[in-house]
Amino acid sequence: MFVDPPVNSVSLEKNPERGLRADGQGLPDAESPAPARRRLGVAERERQILDGAVSFFAQNGFAGQLRDLARRIGVTHALLYHYFPTKQALIDRVYEELFESRWKPEWDTLLDDAALGVEDKLTRFYDDYVNQTLSREFTRIFVFSGLEDHSITDRFFAMLRARLFPRLVRETRRHRGNSGRGKPTRRELELLAGLHGGFFYIAMRRWIYGQAVTSEAATERYDAALVRDRVRGYLAASIELFGDERPPAARRRR
Repeated sequence: MFVDPPVNSVSLEKNPERGLRADGQGLPDAESPAPARRRLGVAERERQILDGAVSFFAQNGFAGQLRDLARRIGVTHALLYHYFPTKQALIDRVYEELFESRWKPEWDTLLDDAALGVEDKLTRFYDDYVNQTLSREFTRIFVFSGLEDHSITDRFFAMLRARLFPRLVRETRRHRGNSGRGKPTRRELELLAGLHGGFFYIAMRRWIYGQAVTSEAATERYDAALVRDRVRGYLAASIELFGDERPPAARRRR
């Protein structure tokens, strides 16, 4: 197994008298304690760099210099480029780690389950989505990408348009008693953007603006009641705007 060469530089001494002889003179090189050096395997070193990059980009955005990233995580600039030959290669890996890999195939199954009611289905999905996805790093990197090069936001929205939004529009129509499978209209998508974007705004209040979120009283989870309130409001607005096409008996049951 490949093991990268020692790369850690000498750390700053917290005790300035360390390494001095009794007469106050510095020790000869042969007597000086060697700086601690740690050898990491390929997978461990890549994980170190990736975790450091996620934290670094979340704090500084993509304008941050890779030399500063290397210094922060304790590797040489050359070693960082050995693992990620370009800055874009590192950003692509961050995207895969922080955005693409967090999509759960179980969400597709949940949203396609015809046996579940629409309100329960959307509440269960968003309860898991906001708590599994909208972390500090996810939120801040997403915002930085939107302000800078769009490389991450464009890819993520493309995935949502392919995997999520058509399912949500289909289920919203089902709630109204409409079984149509036609392409979502702009009006439907804008209404849906209010729901989906509203959940992201909760994360922005917390991780961008530094404001408390009501549901965080005793836990970092966003509670299901907050999620259900938003889903109910969205479904009610859908019926108000597009009409209720359910049979009268089904309307009474609701």
